[in-house]
Amino acid sequence: MSPGSGTEFLACRGVVKRFGSTVALAGADLAARQGDVLALVGPSGCGKTTLLRVVAGFEQPDAGEVRLEGRVLNGRGISVPPDRRRVGMVFQDFALFPHMSVARNIAFGLPKGVDRRRRVQELLDLVGLPGLEARMPHELSGGQQQRVAMARALAAEPALMLLDEPFSNLDPSIRQRVRSEVKQLIRAIGITAVFVTHDQEEALSIAEQVAVMVAGRVRQVGAPHEVYSKPADRTVAAFIGEANLLPGKVSGGMSESELGRVPVSADFAGNAEMMVRAEDLAITEHGGTPVEVEHVEYYGHDMLVTARLGSGRPLRVRLKTGLELQPGQRVGVTVTGRMLAFPSP
Repeated sequence: MSPGSGTEFLACRGVVKRFGSTVALAGADLAARQGDVLALVGPSGCGKTTLLRVVAGFEQPDAGEVRLEGRVLNGRGISVPPDRRRVGMVFQDFALFPHMSVARNIAFGLPKGVDRRRRVQELLDLVGLPGLEARMPHELSGGQQQRVAMARALAAEPALMLLDEPFSNLDPSIRQRVRSEVKQLIRAIGITAVFVTHDQEEALSIAEQVAVMVAGRVRQVGAPHEVYSKPADRTVAAFIGEANLLPGKVSGGMSESELGRVPVSADFAGNAEMMVRAEDLAITEHGGTPVEVEHVEYYGHDMLVTARLGSGRPLRVRLKTGLELQPGQRVGVTVTGRMLAFPSP
């Protein structure tokens, strides 16, 4: 799916935001479907958090339009304040009030006239923290603080949930578990959610849709497998996954490069930049393109080998364990999966 296609629950069109001479958003387009979890991923400084803050109403765009459920939030002379957008936000540091109990933190976002005690209990049950209403934030684990922040964001019954790097402050040992719990919670509630992350694995594993942002623009939006296997351009290919890029030529569905002559997915002919994923390469002790092993990272279930081609170009190969390799060892590399090509600029 290209930016902006599909049924649009959230729609951002041509959003521009400048901070002085710095252009944070350069005409960003983004669409999210109702009920989906969309991951907004990209390198640091690409504008991810700024776009989230524009949607939340914490930043005013210099140009462009933001709509939610067909309602204009920004654009056409309209700027809806944050508390009237039906948008909840969970911040990177959770932003819990340290002097308030869990119950008071959650109740802070409740509108007047609501039975606060009852609603707080309902939300604590929803996020799996019953009985913790009297605790203070510093008495909670990182994962518990995360869930309290979500309960507070859900208190006002938003139509859209925004999460800014929601797992980055958690200890690595619990990050995957909390990520899974949050995914299940979002599914159970049925709310539409957009979360910002720089972690590709996180984006690919938790979201129905992944949006890749580079230099203030969304370059591609699609299902995780689409973005991974069919990147829209070289920039997306280089950012998502472990991509090896090397110069070559395309002709008649075949590629010529330092990795030899192999089939390629390309709808053009001529000079190209070839891309092959680390897991689509294999190492052999006989035959293949000669390389020298430079570094081996062992992960238990697999290993990542960095080798160097004859030209000096580095090559990353992901293998299942079982093959013993040492730095300085000379072996061969063969292409076992898909190779993609992008026209040379």
